[in-house]
Amino acid sequence: MPFNPKKTRNKVEAGYKSLYLHQNLIDAIEKIAQENNTSFNNVVVSMIEQCLEDIQKEEETPQ
Repeated sequence: MPFNPKKTRNKVEAGYKSLYLHQNLIDAIEKIAQENNTSFNNVVVSMIEQCLEDIQKEEETPQ
């Protein structure tokens, strides 16, 4: 399934974390953000949320 960043939502309680990323990851994320007319932050948050949802689905699926 192709990755699509989530639409920016209403502001919710949030915190700040610093991430150190390889430049190639930064470049790839910035490209996705530009293609989707959104922010770098929104792309990163969307990716993390999608990954966590996928993990949760895998854990719920009986094997």
